[in-house]
Amino acid sequence: MLCSHPLSNPAGGPCTAKQVIAHVRRQCTTASATTSRKQQAHHCSFFHTQQALAPCLAGVHGIRRQPSSGLRLAIVKATGDDALPAPSQGGFEAAMGRLSTSLANWFPLWVAAGCLLALWHPPVALWFRKDYVTAGLAITMLAMGTTVTLQDLTDLLKFPGRVVLGAALQYTIMPLMGFAVSRLAGLSTPYAIGICTVASCPGGTASNVVAFLARADVALSVMMTTVSTLAAAVATPLLTQLLVGTLVPVDALALTYSTFQVVVLPVLSGAWLNQQFPRAVKRAAPFAPLVAVVMVALICASIVAQNAAAVKTAGLQLLAAICALHLGGFGLGYFVSRGLGIPERQARTNSIEAFTAAAEFHFDLL
Repeated sequence: MLCSHPLSNPAGGPCTAKQVIAHVRRQCTTASATTSRKQQAHHCSFFHTQQALAPCLAGVHGIRRQPSSGLRLAIVKATGDDALPAPSQGGFEAAMGRLSTSLANWFPLWVAAGCLLALWHPPVALWFRKDYVTAGLAITMLAMGTTVTLQDLTDLLKFPGRVVLGAALQYTIMPLMGFAVSRLAGLSTPYAIGICTVASCPGGTASNVVAFLARADVALSVMMTTVSTLAAAVATPLLTQLLVGTLVPVDALALTYSTFQVVVLPVLSGAWLNQQFPRAVKRAAPFAPLVAVVMVALICASIVAQNAAAVKTAGLQLLAAICALHLGGFGLGYFVSRGLGIPERQARTNSIEAFTAAAEFHFDLL
């Protein structure tokens, strides 16, 4: 079938996918110069593009009435439209998706409620044993992996400085904050060591969930979590030795294996699923954050339940010190990043990564 669209080649032959994408890019460039942002988003949306190129699509090799998933992703990449439409959903499924998203947005509430419940009655969370924590973390990272693509992750290689800076902030701002807070709060030596150890831990998987909910750069958050966790084999023992004179040993081999098992493999698997099955992943997308939130809440509740007696003994003084530590890391992580010229979205990601220390990693050390 020959293409009658202006995009067709001079000989009147069938359109190619490359020609289609080039035309999409020209359409969106024109739209950006003549329309508002909202109108531009509509103009460049996939369905509008599909409709505008309908005469061409039938002539593209391998495409009949609907473009292939590969071309869909190519069009989305060409237009910069990251909102790939999901298949139409029924009323009940759409309502459940909205409910899931709303519940996930209350992430701090669920974590706080789980911890308080575990503190009040530890058996309610003791069933989630340490053996389950690794699986819970892997499920969390798999869910977060479906929110990015392999291209998002490889694009970060163009800006390695951002990943290194985020990891550097994690191991400078937080340890210094931990040292200052433990001294100013007048904590006893065991609690001071605990605060400094938490502050010297890498970013946790919770940071990736928070980054997603805060519309920060999830791919950057995942990369920083990976880098800071691998660096913990050297950084955590060194920092705890410098800050409190107590060496906290870290098994480098076990840490590397755990990072691959809990972070790298699940994230790459999720990103691969997103790239290979975009329609199915888009349909499941509203539920992925809630799955991650539930896993993090269970992990935190389990850790609190297993240490309930110590937490009750510590009292409000320790709670205030912990809040000051993380709020200080959050604020400094953002303002230092902005002061260094980091874009706002990436600065938010750095601040989230800085203040969300891996409590589960700290628990393993103890």
